[in-house]
Amino acid sequence: MVSREHKRAALHEKLQLLRSITNSHAVNKTTIIVDASKYIEELKQKVERLNQDISAAQTSNDQNALPMQVAVETLEKGFLINVFSEKSCPGLLVSLLEAFEELGLNILEARVSCTDSFRLQAVGGENEEQSESIDAQVVKQAVLQAIKNWSEGTDQQE
Repeated sequence: MVSREHKRAALHEKLQLLRSITNSHAVNKTTIIVDASKYIEELKQKVERLNQDISAAQTSNDQNALPMQVAVETLEKGFLINVFSEKSCPGLLVSLLEAFEELGLNILEARVSCTDSFRLQAVGGENEEQSESIDAQVVKQAVLQAIKNWSEGTDQQE
């Protein structure tokens, strides 16, 4: 009997751990497992998107001599946007801000360094008046397009 109670307690502990990891508010075992399954699917989708982003970044880096790192994460209300380049990028900040404006994204907080390298970390929130919601992938594509447009513009000036 002790063994059965021990197994039951261990299972309960593991379910509670699974519940906390997946941010589930479920109480029964079945719902916790269903929530965990959904969480795993979401993680698989994120991995797939990241792999696509990596291959797209490698393709654009092959075509572009300026290596640039771009990451966009979804926050509770908005996005965390990170852009980094080892080289200074005069004018890039303006291009990025214009892209955010075109998306209807309000920059709520930002840290920027443009001295020897370029680094932007910004928290953007969707405009309240905007009817359509946007996702992280749309924001990332807009950032990448702004970088591409900026890069083409600087190539023409040289």
